[in-house]
Amino acid sequence: MAKMENNNGITVADALQAEDARYEAQIANDFEALDALLGKDLVYFHSSTVQDTKASFIQSLRSGKVVYRSMERSGTKVRIFGNVAVITGKAVFEVTARGKDRTLDLLFHSVWVRRDTGLQFVSWQATLLPI
Repeated sequence: MAKMENNNGITVADALQAEDARYEAQIANDFEALDALLGKDLVYFHSSTVQDTKASFIQSLRSGKVVYRSMERSGTKVRIFGNVAVITGKAVFEVTARGKDRTLDLLFHSVWVRRDTGLQFVSWQATLLPI
């Protein structure tokens, strides 16, 4: 049987570039970039257990309720499943949430899917690492 080529696939480089672009957009409060990067079906679970949709996540940034000051990841692994990429790793986020500065040491997974409009971020789950 001939191997079928998947023209919709994501590469590791694509996934990491998209994740970097999202981090930059969150830190810069670049709502135009976030609107393009975040899928309309986004499910975002914060380490605090708060759940956001695309609309509620962007609103929390617009309102200043949440401010991402820096976002650094390490130990990143990317698994590709056709047009879906799952990124896992550790991260340290400097965040101001409800007026309080916090440093969040996290384990995370991030899911990206290739759509007609390009790569879109559709899922985030973060867990706080023990101190």
